[in-house]
Amino acid sequence: MLRATEMAQLLLRQRLKEGDVVVDATVGNGHDTLFLADQVGPTGQVIGFDVQKAALEHTTARLGERLHVRLVHAGHETLAAHLDGETVRLAAAMFNLGYLPGTDKTVMTGSETTLAAVQQILALLSVGGLMTIVLYPGHAGGGEEARNVLAFAQNLEDDFAVSRYQRINSRKPAPDLLVVERRR
Repeated sequence: MLRATEMAQLLLRQRLKEGDVVVDATVGNGHDTLFLADQVGPTGQVIGFDVQKAALEHTTARLGERLHVRLVHAGHETLAAHLDGETVRLAAAMFNLGYLPGTDKTVMTGSETTLAAVQQILALLSVGGLMTIVLYPGHAGGGEEARNVLAFAQNLEDDFAVSRYQRINSRKPAPDLLVVERRR
């Protein structure tokens, strides 16, 4: 069975093409950033956000010579400000919520900033574009964030289709994948 992060990449692999513009809203250790960069190729663009300098340093090392990635040392809730003046339609955006593994677990995403970022992404997502959000309800603060993001997604207009990929037989809360597609 695929993990939530693997399922997100599988879905995007089927949708993305060379030249697309995409966002990694939570860069972390750069696994999704690298995946996105490889999917959109050198004619595409990846814009990645993280509040931790260490995350951006790890990601820069992981990316190597991929020059079509712009890393921004800021929270994902500032996305629109960093795209100001650009007429961008996003093919995809990825969120992997929570904290950066191996670092301070008190530095993590939260409902307020995540929902602000999600709303900005929805406004920029092209028709047929996907937004994936991996939720971690099992860590401190993660349950509240997951509930708030799910409640928001359940109330989206029909312009968006929302699906949830979830393991249902785990003894402790397992990560969920939320997928949002702009239909029109």
